[in-house]
Amino acid sequence: MSPFGTLTLRPLDPFTDAQVIHPWVTHPRSVFWPMWGARLHEVERAYMHVAAEEHHDAFVGLRDGAPAFLVERHDPRHAEPVGPYEPEPGDVGLHFLVAPDADRAPAFGQAALTTVLEHLFADPRTVRVVVEADVADHAAQELHEAVGFLVAYEVERPEQHSLLSLCTRERFEAAAVRRAVAARPALTAARP
Repeated sequence: MSPFGTLTLRPLDPFTDAQVIHPWVTHPRSVFWPMWGARLHEVERAYMHVAAEEHHDAFVGLRDGAPAFLVERHDPRHAEPVGPYEPEPGDVGLHFLVAPDADRAPAFGQAALTTVLEHLFADPRTVRVVVEADVADHAAQELHEAVGFLVAYEVERPEQHSLLSLCTRERFEAAAVRRAVAARPALTAARP
């Protein structure tokens, strides 16, 4: 269990969860989320579309049973091409958003994203996880780096300049070890 309680994922229900996530995706802190500024019915319709897609799904992340973060998983081989990136078998695309009120706790985003990656890498078919963050979204970039992502490409689109990062199972596990070692209390020399 994390210091934030029990973190779990459940499938997103567009009809009941749209009201929960609408304030998250339209919050000023979510300016880099693609639905920023959307109306409630637009969020519901967008997630109805996700639910109907074969290669895309969404989850609500729970903290002790209460909604606290949003996750979208997709197969990049069935998505719009992203610059020079060529999807490989075993790649899993990820979009991740922490609820603005849950994000106030230091390191909660890292704990939540770690839970998501543990879930994704529990599937032996997952080789790499792929995320994209706007170049101006420094908080997302720091969070990605902390859990093992490495920037692979810069992507220039008319509407966005972003960084595409990749995380392998090995990089994720190495980042977890580094965090565990850093969190241990320092040893002090015993006094005679």
